[in-house]
Amino acid sequence: MQTKEQPTQQHLKRGLQNRHIQLIALGGAIGTGLFLGIGPAAVLAGPSVILGYAMAGIIAFFIMRQLGEMVVEEPVSGSFSHFAYKYWGNFAGFSSGWNYWMLYILVSMSELTAIGLYVQFWWPEVPLWTSSLFFFLAINALNLSSVKVYGEAEFWFSIVKVIAIISMIVFGVYLLLSGNGGAQASVSNLWNDGGFFPKGLLSQDANGQYQGLFAAIAMIMFSFGGLELIGITAAEADQPEKTIPKATNQVIYRILIFYVGALVILFALSPWRNITTDSSPFVTVFESLKGFQFNLFGKEIYFTSLIANALNLIVLTAALSVYNSSVYSNSRMLYGLSQQGNAPAFLSQLNKNHVPVKATLVSALFAAICIVVNKLIPEKALGVLMSLVVSALIINWIMISVVHLKFRQQKRLEQVHTKFPSFIYPLSNYICLVFLVGILVLMWMTGMRIPVEMIPGWLIFLYLCFIITNSAKAKRAA
Repeated sequence: MQTKEQPTQQHLKRGLQNRHIQLIALGGAIGTGLFLGIGPAAVLAGPSVILGYAMAGIIAFFIMRQLGEMVVEEPVSGSFSHFAYKYWGNFAGFSSGWNYWMLYILVSMSELTAIGLYVQFWWPEVPLWTSSLFFFLAINALNLSSVKVYGEAEFWFSIVKVIAIISMIVFGVYLLLSGNGGAQASVSNLWNDGGFFPKGLLSQDANGQYQGLFAAIAMIMFSFGGLELIGITAAEADQPEKTIPKATNQVIYRILIFYVGALVILFALSPWRNITTDSSPFVTVFESLKGFQFNLFGKEIYFTSLIANALNLIVLTAALSVYNSSVYSNSRMLYGLSQQGNAPAFLSQLNKNHVPVKATLVSALFAAICIVVNKLIPEKALGVLMSLVVSALIINWIMISVVHLKFRQQKRLEQVHTKFPSFIYPLSNYICLVFLVGILVLMWMTGMRIPVEMIPGWLIFLYLCFIITNSAKAKRAA
């Protein structure tokens, strides 16, 4: 009889404190999806994209509460791969773990590509792959030191992002209320150019391309990949029964403030048709204001491109933050899979600082494919990677919701009352499942068919790998 967990002489170290966990969760909500991904979504849907972010944020919160309940009850490495393995079955655990790992390989590639785009804001002549390579080496070196170094880096990355978003919202409100944002800055921008839904819920343009809120929803989902990272931190969190619930509950407020609040200001400062798909709307909008002068404490101030440069530095920091977390989560998921016997045993080896160094290096090797992609198709790289991320993300979220249903069923049979019950169980699970399947249908309808059609092939590939892995286990046992 095979065991689901293999004993090990080494363990991950609980080096992440409460402030690290809070800011890691916060950092997962602020990244390329907000700063750069909003561009294509806004072009498709106009101001109604704000509603799309609110809807997707509620689903993300439900998923976080479901995962949070399981993690607080059993704070282990491997996160929901462990729960899928334990409460659903061997293949569920195997596939969810490897799918999550692949998801964050794709996220890593997306963020590295975005980093290159942000660098080109200052130096357009620098090739995309060059910037990606430089930061690839720097962030991986940081993660190979210790979990505390990762936690500190993410803490400060997130501090920068939080201060920046709050400052941008406050300054945007000032420009709107004072009239110093120029003639085009007005709250009426939210509805005066075709209404709040200028392209409807789902329609086709003259070229037959789908547009509207539902057409943008898949791109919006990309923004929320990373929130589940808090589940990965559980094995290295100090007092996870206290820190995980606090961080999870704050997700909904962060979404309302940092996504919805920031986007309302963004769309009010400039007509939505000024937003393009190939740059950060935040940088574009604030740069467009540079010709205006305003009065501040009795002095005439000219709004120069300094603000746009500062914002570009901030969005670069955001992308580095998400890539930093991607490197961390990938290595811990590989470590957890190795502990389960679903990945090679050498991946569970830790260095003297309790870092799964070999799992980190193997993940880095696969993420480095991004540099090749950016070299071959720099114009299309980000769009292709974002669509693949959404498919992998939806698989993971569907599995979290289903596993949580099975988890609760088992706890009910054991007459166990969990410490951090999820929100409106089981209704929230069914709402999430319907919403996520609906996203896949919309992706298929609106031209994003390749990522959707790849899902069955990807699951079949995972099943074949599962069979091969089990066969190897059987041979070793014999």
